[in-house]
Amino acid sequence: MLKIESINVYYGKIHALKDVSLTVGHGETVALIGANGAGKSTTLKTISGMLSSRTGSIRFLDEEISKTESYKLLAKGLAHVPEGRRIFLQMTVMENLEMGAYIMGKPSKEDLDRIFALFPRLAERKSQTAGTLSGGEQQMLAMGRALISRPKLMMLDEPSMGLSPILVEQIFDIIRRLRSAGTTILLVEQNAEMALAVADRAYVLESGKIALSGTGADLARSDAIRKAYLGG
Repeated sequence: MLKIESINVYYGKIHALKDVSLTVGHGETVALIGANGAGKSTTLKTISGMLSSRTGSIRFLDEEISKTESYKLLAKGLAHVPEGRRIFLQMTVMENLEMGAYIMGKPSKEDLDRIFALFPRLAERKSQTAGTLSGGEQQMLAMGRALISRPKLMMLDEPSMGLSPILVEQIFDIIRRLRSAGTTILLVEQNAEMALAVADRAYVLESGKIALSGTGADLARSDAIRKAYLGG
């Protein structure tokens, strides 16, 4: 579904991504893990057109998208839930969901029912201003806003950031349910243990380079990964 080959991204003179290549297959959950500043969020921003690579190729559903404007990618089925949620704080929960569905006009009852079944808290708060939600509820809203567009690939950037352990479990339970339903997911996450537990495959980024790759289970058992990211 997604194939990235040899992308190189710079912030001024800083070489942030160095010949990064990765793939995501249909129905897979692929995790991208690594330390702060390794280039994880930069990778997602480059895929979604917010940053440009000087080299290489980004193909989505066998179409080159490296020069495609960000706003056109949602219509192609690529949804990005950014780090920090970036919901519309002054709008209600329902208005945020309607914004997520703008490429389809208004969200259908079927779409809304599907989102509210995944996120019952949003159904309870659909008339509430998004800025008054808790951090976990805001993350659920950001994910719901992306899912309501019926994406073929959903990219999640640090969905557990700043959340309590209980809420982290809830968010990852939702990711497991999406995975079981066949949603294709590219997950950037600092909580390596949780990410590897839900991932079919994973890549490890170090200083802008892919250092390791393998199945989620194999990397979780790796001594190097346990020492660097899992505290073992």
